[in-house]
Amino acid sequence: MSEYIVVGAGLAGAATAWELTSRGENVTVLERSTPANDAGSSHGSARIFRYAYTDPLYTQLLVKAKRRWDELEETGGVQLITRTGSVDHGPVRDVAQLAPILDAAGVENELLSAADAQARWPQFAFDTEVLWHPDAGVLDAQTTVETMLRLAEGTGHARVLTDWTVAGIERRAIGGFTVRSTSGEVIGGDVVVVAAGGWLPSLLGDLALPTGFIESFPTLEVRQEQAFHLPYRDESGGVQAGQTGGGEFGVWPTSIHMTPETIVYSLPGGRDAGFRGQKIAEFNGGPVIDSALDQDGQIRPEMREKMVDYATRYLPGVVPEPYAETTCLFTNTSSEDFVIDVADGVVVVSACSGHGAKFAPLLGELAADLATGAGTVPDQFRVAAHRGR
Repeated sequence: MSEYIVVGAGLAGAATAWELTSRGENVTVLERSTPANDAGSSHGSARIFRYAYTDPLYTQLLVKAKRRWDELEETGGVQLITRTGSVDHGPVRDVAQLAPILDAAGVENELLSAADAQARWPQFAFDTEVLWHPDAGVLDAQTTVETMLRLAEGTGHARVLTDWTVAGIERRAIGGFTVRSTSGEVIGGDVVVVAAGGWLPSLLGDLALPTGFIESFPTLEVRQEQAFHLPYRDESGGVQAGQTGGGEFGVWPTSIHMTPETIVYSLPGGRDAGFRGQKIAEFNGGPVIDSALDQDGQIRPEMREKMVDYATRYLPGVVPEPYAETTCLFTNTSSEDFVIDVADGVVVVSACSGHGAKFAPLLGELAADLATGAGTVPDQFRVAAHRGR
């Protein structure tokens, strides 16, 4: 039996450990801090789960991922996705293009005029046609990570080492790898899966990857995103696990709003913000940093002002005064496509460009397929497909 090492205990790493152990493989997970810690990309209880993509591949993969989510919830005995539905709108969000993609994937959806959407969701201000798909929702990232690792450890085939910062990977003369920590500890294994998120740029040259693979690897842009929780004017409009909503507005849906100036997403704020407000952020609006090592966790006043102005104009159902704020790392490719590839026994699962959380169980399956040789991944996720972008 092979020994697998997974670097990173965020959503992708935890999903890989869960998948590998479900296949009877032995796994050691190495995490520089603690699983789903707030310095990475997998913390908190509120991430959007949605199907609406302009690329049909992602919608099709989401349908497949949802089956794995259902399996994870059933096996783990916990609700991880709360159904709220989602609205897409804005002058540069071509909802008429999205609807046939959802239709082809068997995802329920509805196109509404701005007036009809306004009547249904008065907490928003719509000025364009709106796409509604009711099976979208909010996923609990932290609980997902904890559940995957609990199930992995429960098989007896996994161990999770925390406060274990990877310094580098070396190939062994006898085959396999040795992973070194910054404190001098070493772990040996046959295959390594690197799911390091925003830490990948600072690690890439130390992962025992072939020179050609590294030279072809896409440039990664790490952003320290800025998210704000704004209180509902109607305090019963939030959403908790199992809650169907109430109040004047009922449960708030998630939303994607695209204008020529910006892309703003919003969603019910989840457990870590008291379930009492809508979480909003500008997609890729945070400052660019070299890697996760350079984050400062600070909110930029200009972004706060921008989101308050946005809410004043487009979200009449909230009080435009943040009661909670947070940062989160997005690690982007120029195309926003994922990077999932393998080179000489090292699997890289990054970057997910700010939209990977909803695919988490499927990311683990794809990584495990590459690690074990049992399967492959879509060509556009390969490093070669990013060349020249």
